[in-house]
Amino acid sequence: MKKPVIIAVVGGKSSGKTTTIEALTRELAKRGYKIAAVKHIPEKDFTIDQREKDTWRFAQSGAKTIISMAANEVATIEKTNPKDFSLEKILQKCKEDDIILLEGFRKLVSGKKGISKIVAVKSADEAEEAVKRFEPILAFTGPYSTKKMRLAIPYIDVLRNPEKIANLVEKVIDKKVESA
Repeated sequence: MKKPVIIAVVGGKSSGKTTTIEALTRELAKRGYKIAAVKHIPEKDFTIDQREKDTWRFAQSGAKTIISMAANEVATIEKTNPKDFSLEKILQKCKEDDIILLEGFRKLVSGKKGISKIVAVKSADEAEEAVKRFEPILAFTGPYSTKKMRLAIPYIDVLRNPEKIANLVEKVIDKKVESA
């Protein structure tokens, strides 16, 4: 596989997006895929960098890229204006992966038909709104089962059936390989 397959998991707060990505990652990693997970954090003042730590001090000194090396991980902190950081720049950082799972990024992915979506919902209203807003939708997940709504889009309980959601993602991968 040359370019990674991108799957966006979208939905409201506490709708099951993280649970969906955990189940997908676990199942797809078992199948041998290299997974990147990218999380959108909407809190305005959030930072992963801790005040007074060395990395924070480097940034305060003017460094725009700070890389910290530990025994089992590498962390890169890039100080940037989020308005200058596009979805394409985010995806470029994951070019070595087979599958990129995006959590959130509703505004960035809503109009992108080349990005398949999994929508986590808490109500029928959320599901109906998602059908209007997002295309293509692979499946619905989350605390509200859309089965009674008789939509053409399947509902999958990722806690009970993680293999089903992974199978849907593999179908997207297969289509991409066939069209290449």
